[in-house]
Amino acid sequence: MNEILSLLSAHIDEMGYRFDWKELILGLGTPFFILALLVEMRVLKDRPEIFDLKIILTNFGLGFAYQTVEVIFHFLFLGAAMHYLASFALFEIELNVLNLGLGFFAMEFLYYWYHRANHRIRYFWCSHVVHHSSEGMNLSTATRQSMTYAFSGGIILFFSPLMIFGFPPEVVMSFYAFDLVYQYFIHTQSVGKLSKPIEFFFNTPSHHRVHHGRNSEYIDKNYGGMVIIFDRLFGTFVEEDAENNPVDYGIVKQIHTNNILKINFHEWLDMFKDIRKSGSMSKKLKHIWAPPEWQRNSEEP
Repeated sequence: MNEILSLLSAHIDEMGYRFDWKELILGLGTPFFILALLVEMRVLKDRPEIFDLKIILTNFGLGFAYQTVEVIFHFLFLGAAMHYLASFALFEIELNVLNLGLGFFAMEFLYYWYHRANHRIRYFWCSHVVHHSSEGMNLSTATRQSMTYAFSGGIILFFSPLMIFGFPPEVVMSFYAFDLVYQYFIHTQSVGKLSKPIEFFFNTPSHHRVHHGRNSEYIDKNYGGMVIIFDRLFGTFVEEDAENNPVDYGIVKQIHTNNILKINFHEWLDMFKDIRKSGSMSKKLKHIWAPPEWQRNSEEP
């Protein structure tokens, strides 16, 4: 195994910083994603309302736009920026099974905070809202991503500790890619609750359905990627109660559209409109870093 990892490390060096390993892994997974969606449709054949063709095509269109922009941005800027940051690494980490396992777990911890910031800071929410804007849930919902993630800076900001510690940027982005691959398969209504040990440690379809709910009890809960333990530790875990409180999917202010440009930019436009309102500069700027629901009271300057 260590020999394979050494060969992979050498190949990464040969490819250079401009190659986007995250999008390569996601691209290779696409046939399996489509196959899984077809299986899900078969399993839920008695619930055709879950699989609105227009919404599925919109989801895939958003996913394609997201991946295209990510590849271009990585080639032009992000790859070089991450490698510049990695040049200040404190250690040179050997790529072996143990270190990769520890690194992935560390990435899960950082992902929790990255994901939480995407919900609680409006600037980051402007991108992330795209993923939550679907009023339904099936596997294709996982591909509903924003074109503006690349420009928001969240990835390099929140995952930089891994690179400073010594993990190569390509490995960090691969960690992130495998986390996203796992998350694709939990965007489903076809799987109920699993065994208690799995539900306790891992992020499951049940936990992630809660995350996509706009019910007051479910909003901004269950931020985990592959594991759910950080939500349990930091007080953001809520269990699904399908019988008494079924998930109402979507965002608080539903936008009811399949227009890809509107889905991508509606929250950015709303934020800039709020900033332009008259008042003190401190209040204007608070629209950027405050939670998405924060608004100035009419009597505030």
